[in-house]
Amino acid sequence: MRNDQLISASATSRRWFLKECGVGLGAIAAHSLMQSDANAASGPLAVKTPHFPGKIKNVIFLFMAGAPSHLELFDYKPQLAKFDGTLPPAGLLDGYRAAFINPNSKLLGPKFKFAKHGQCGAEISELLPHTAKVADDLTIIKSMVTDAFNHAPAQILMNTGSQLFGKPSLGSWTLYGLGSEAEDLPGFVVFSSGRKGPSGGNSNWGSGFLPTVYNGVQLRNVGDPVLYLSNPAGIDRQTQRQTLDAIRALNQQHLDRMNDPEIATRINSYEMAFRMQASAPELMDLSSETQETLDLYGVEPEKSSFAKNCLLARRLVERGTRFVQLFHEAWDQHGDLVNGLKRNCGDTDQACAALITDLKRRGMLDETLVIWGGEFGRTPMVQGGGDNGRDHHPNAFTMWMAGGGLKPGLTIGQSDEFGFNVVEDRVHVRDFHATILHLLGFDHARLSVKFQGLDQRLTGVEPAHVVQKILA
Repeated sequence: MRNDQLISASATSRRWFLKECGVGLGAIAAHSLMQSDANAASGPLAVKTPHFPGKIKNVIFLFMAGAPSHLELFDYKPQLAKFDGTLPPAGLLDGYRAAFINPNSKLLGPKFKFAKHGQCGAEISELLPHTAKVADDLTIIKSMVTDAFNHAPAQILMNTGSQLFGKPSLGSWTLYGLGSEAEDLPGFVVFSSGRKGPSGGNSNWGSGFLPTVYNGVQLRNVGDPVLYLSNPAGIDRQTQRQTLDAIRALNQQHLDRMNDPEIATRINSYEMAFRMQASAPELMDLSSETQETLDLYGVEPEKSSFAKNCLLARRLVERGTRFVQLFHEAWDQHGDLVNGLKRNCGDTDQACAALITDLKRRGMLDETLVIWGGEFGRTPMVQGGGDNGRDHHPNAFTMWMAGGGLKPGLTIGQSDEFGFNVVEDRVHVRDFHATILHLLGFDHARLSVKFQGLDQRLTGVEPAHVVQKILA
């Protein structure tokens, strides 16, 4: 049977099926149009008003999975260099629990040079020459702390506010609270680069107990952005549209009867996939970007890279996507610290700085928050042979942000002389989340969903505070 005969037979079967179900084709077409208008105005992804006017409306989270060493990148410690190779003070280790090493391991001095950069005088490692050039645009927090010291729970905590699987991610809460301005692309998009995916897996961008319409959608940056996005041979766009209209009408009947939000998610997924058949290839086509922009990021269009993900993040935000998260899983330097950091910074430094520069020159940085950081820091004590590795460390680490609502060129927080414990302006992950939600226009205590008898929220039930010092 020829393809055109298959299509005709398929259409005949659909008409019979719909007739048996009591659904007319005219009604389907009319319902499809009306439902599209209704979804735009009141669907689960419709643009919503936050608690108060937010300073930003988009987030790009550059997640350095595996945990970069703050002691080699942003938190220079002369005393650590001075006492390199000696045992740490005994009192420093009271109650300390390391992931792998004996806490009595010797101290390891920083492996790279630091210098002050920009008018703000931020101390930044020689490994990050491009980031150093945008120092005056950054808000650096050198006093982050977390509760977890293994990768999966710490990544899930940083992304969902809990070490337990099954909680909504920061991106999902953002999409739930604000909706999306992207009509033809997902409102929450995830990219992954590096040696492997993040240890916490899909839970890092899951929607938990929120409807799955708020899940992050993982895209690839070469080939089809989503597998099976293209139509099979013999199925044209009109045929697929008719099929989706029929499926949508039946799903809508079920939704009207059951009022199950997952049915609405299913409808939205079919419609989004159909629209992405046109929008996703356009998103990935970098031919409209100037050579100067490609060079700024260090992008080779035909190659997969973190740099390409950064450029695509900017293009997504331009098209209305609310939250974009880039995972680069390569920072777990238990050994080979020097070469590993050189490689990782070489892969990411230029593109991170380019993203700030590009957003700023396009007038987009004022409404976009860019976040850089991992799940925890690294120990001041050595791990591995040859004095060339560091273990996991939750007591102190560094993250930076840039964008609307922040004081640029500001560094807050301080760790002790060995970079072991925070001694000034302690910022827990919960405080970090509360601050991001505040910038988006939300009171973190009021952005909640009733689930299992509790008012569930991103920041949980323990105290969380907006970091007022960094707000403009």
